[in-house]
Amino acid sequence: MLQYMAPSHALRCCKRALNWVPVLFINLVVGWSYYAYVVELCVYTIPNNAERISYLVIFHIFLAMFIWAYWKTIWSKPANPSKAFSLPRAEKELYEREERAEAQQEILKKVARNLPVYTRTTGGAIRYCDFCQVIKPDRCHHCSTCEMCVLKMDHHCPWVNNCVGFSNYKYFVLFLSYASLYCVVICATVIQYFIKFWTKQLPDTHAKFHILFLFFVAALFFISIVSLLGYHLWLVGKNRTTIEAFRAPFFTNGPDKNGFSLGFSRNVAEVFGDQAKYWFFPVFSRLVQIDPEQANSVLQQNGKG
Repeated sequence: MLQYMAPSHALRCCKRALNWVPVLFINLVVGWSYYAYVVELCVYTIPNNAERISYLVIFHIFLAMFIWAYWKTIWSKPANPSKAFSLPRAEKELYEREERAEAQQEILKKVARNLPVYTRTTGGAIRYCDFCQVIKPDRCHHCSTCEMCVLKMDHHCPWVNNCVGFSNYKYFVLFLSYASLYCVVICATVIQYFIKFWTKQLPDTHAKFHILFLFFVAALFFISIVSLLGYHLWLVGKNRTTIEAFRAPFFTNGPDKNGFSLGFSRNVAEVFGDQAKYWFFPVFSRLVQIDPEQANSVLQQNGKG
């Protein structure tokens, strides 16, 4: 038995280590961009002190916000279902002894009556995770990479080596936003020196390669990141996750992509919070007061109340 467990444990450790490779890559690119911008551009290339200082101040502000949001996305532990969604001991023993799927569903339905669960499987069954042994709350999904059920799971992102969901979706959107702005700052301030090097108005120095490559890398990253940012801002406005955009949540009356929408303003508040002053900072601000009557009316309209 131990002979089988040792290789399995070693493989899991190797897999977890490899999962950090994309994060390491991003950090290496950001580290090189910092060197190229601060040292090669600002120190060795820009002749004017006022221009140099203003560029450095703006650059470091957006870099700090970008890094802050990025690491908050990485280190925020995915939120899990509470113990209330676990089967009581008696029902759990019955469920495990029962071999018929229909009988197991009856057990789950009995427990789910006391839980705020409205979504079902496409076959109309109670959603249950056999790995975590919990009844899945609405919008909760099991992540095979994180090996856990994640509340309001959007997707597992390899670039942050974490699940994006309830606990860090705001941070993820801000990470994309500040990453885009970071690229914009670099492109906007580097372009004049990029043109001068390209047209040979400046002599060939060791800074030339860094500045030319810095502009190309920032432009390419901006194009890819801003498209992803636009998609997620659209999801925020609709109160959908990536999973729900591709596969509509299934309720008792059928699938409904807009099943969780509370209107644009409340949808935004559900991710960023009620107080706009916290929207642009990667701090937790999602404890909003949803009007129970409004939420219930939405559920009633969709046959979920």
